[in-house]
Amino acid sequence: MLRLQRCRNCQAAIHYPRRWCPKCWSTDLDHFDARGTGVVITYTIVHQSPFEAFDAYTPYVLAIVQLDEGPTMLTNIVGPGAMEVAIGDPVEVRFEKRNGWTVIPQFERARSKD
Repeated sequence: MLRLQRCRNCQAAIHYPRRWCPKCWSTDLDHFDARGTGVVITYTIVHQSPFEAFDAYTPYVLAIVQLDEGPTMLTNIVGPGAMEVAIGDPVEVRFEKRNGWTVIPQFERARSKD
């Protein structure tokens, strides 16, 4: 489950986590379960890895997703059809386990409900 911060004062959803609300500056914050869905607002396909350790992962899609709750998140688009991603595509969160204990939120293009 994707969890986000929320300001109890103004109800703004917040990402990345902070000590105060970037909208009203309140420190009265809590967390909630987000839907884990959103849309791609921009992306790039990385063909040349920044470091040798990432060579095996290229090409990959780096995107900014606007979550349905409002905040944006820098993430990867993974799964079937990732290389065909387009601005405006609906996406759903998927979690990738790394190093045996770290969990990274990634997004996959949403499947049609037809």
